[in-house]
This record gives sequence, C-alpha cells and structure tokens, in this order.
Amino acid sequence: TCSVAKRELDDLERWKEEHRPGPIKLVPQRLGGKESEAQARQKQQMMLMQSKYQQKHKREEYVKAKKAAEEDEILKKKAIQREKAETLEVKKRQQEMQRREMLFEDQYYKTNELLNRLELGLPKSDSCQIANRGPKSTAW
Repeated sequence: TCSVAKRELDDLERWKEEHRPGPIKLVPQRLGGKESEAQARQKQQMMLMQSKYQQKHKREEYVKAKKAAEEDEILKKKAIQREKAETLEVKKRQQEMQRREMLFEDQYYKTNELLNRLELGLPKSDSCQIANRGPKSTAW
C-alpha cells in the first residue's frame, strides 16, 4: 500500500508540472481612464456619501412601511371590535323589545283579569276595605 501511495503522489507531481500555467504576458497600459487620481478620489467620496443617504432613505422607507402595516393592523382590529359592538347593540335592542313585549302582554292580561273581575261583580269590599279604614290608634 505504501508503494501504491508513493506512485500516486509521483504521478500527481508529474501531472502538476505538465499542466502548470505559463507566464502571463500583458502589454503595460495606463489604468483609470482619463481621470486624475484626485478626481477619482473625489468621485469615490461622492459615491460614499450618496450611498449613506441611500441607506438612510431605505431605512426611512422601511420604517414608514412598517408603521403603515401596523396602522393597517390596528384599523382592522378596530373594525372587528366595531362590528362586535354593533352586533351586541342589536342583540340588546332585540332583548329590550322582547322584554317590552312580554311586559305589554303581562299588562294586557292583568288588565283583562281586573276588568273581568269587575264585570263579574265580585264583592267591592275587597277594593274599598283598604281605602276606607278608620283612624288607627297609635301606641306611644
């Protein structure tokens, strides 16, 4: 196994030597275009400042969008609560109407009962006895 590993390493070294890239030959040229170094640095400075303003603008936009989303969420919750309150109000009104109807029916039956008793000529002493009592003696 050692001889196999050594032979493979030798093969690898030989392959590296054969496939090694040659020297790079470039024609020397002036880089940077027509601008001077001072102009290039000034341009870099301007771009840096602009990027700062752009980042600030992005942050502000993000905050505005977040606030708008929160406001929208609050409005949705308010609308839901308003609907709940309205349904509760309708329910209360219905209950009040039912209560009034029951009261009216009860009053109607009581009135009819009283009128029937009067028509039958029940003894008037029941109704008059309370009103015509004599003077009470008070024990001091």
